[in-house]
Amino acid sequence: MAKTENVKDLLDAGVHFGHLTRRWDPNMAPYIYMERNGIHIINLYKTAAKLNEASEALSKIAASGRKILFVATKKQAKEIVAEQATRAKMPYITERWPGGMLTNFVTIRKAVKKMQTVDRMKQDGRFDSLSKKEQLQMNRMREKLEKNLGSIEDMTRLPGALFVVDIKREHIAIKEAQKLNIPIFAMVDTNSDPRQVDYAIPSNDDASKSIEKIISNVADAIVEGLSERKAGKEKSAEGKKDKAAKPAKAKAKAVANDEEE
Repeated sequence: MAKTENVKDLLDAGVHFGHLTRRWDPNMAPYIYMERNGIHIINLYKTAAKLNEASEALSKIAASGRKILFVATKKQAKEIVAEQATRAKMPYITERWPGGMLTNFVTIRKAVKKMQTVDRMKQDGRFDSLSKKEQLQMNRMREKLEKNLGSIEDMTRLPGALFVVDIKREHIAIKEAQKLNIPIFAMVDTNSDPRQVDYAIPSNDDASKSIEKIISNVADAIVEGLSERKAGKEKSAEGKKDKAAKPAKAKAKAVANDEEE
């Protein structure tokens, strides 16, 4: 079970600071505690409850063996998301969202395979037989693909869920996931509509400390889910081993009994 986040820790990270009151989305009203100096303050008790709910669901998705794709292209979130997603062994997009990333996933996979083909050519020596101009073109293509798609190289099928920082900025990713009925988890600030996602975590999606607090908690839950999956696999393997060993033991016992007679 994912850990319960402490409200004081959320407060210290500035998770409660929303946007200016004139920029609010009325659908965020249930998650707003008050208004102070023209800024909406988020109810952190509700944030903690929603964060725990989302973390438990993400842990289960990870335990099932499906991938969770993190999406955050805003400057203050990029590095944090890349680090935490890597720790949780999950794919992420922190550069420009490639249109059709989900709805045209086959084409995206072809682009990833091009990158892998260049790597294989370098390993088996075919790359060295190319002209300098061709090598330069190949390297440029490889670098461009690595920048945009290198972080999803191991994602061989559509993800089991999306985790988004700032649903207004990542609206294209949201629409694609909605079209394919992929569950969406997100940090939702007071200027956004929480109805667009399945698991909304009301929180400040602009400050790096707030983003790090939420993302690290989510990553912890995913790591926990992966650990449960690994433990389950090991237990299953041991069970199969024991099951296979039983007939052999029974046979050996029968042989020993025959010899005694």
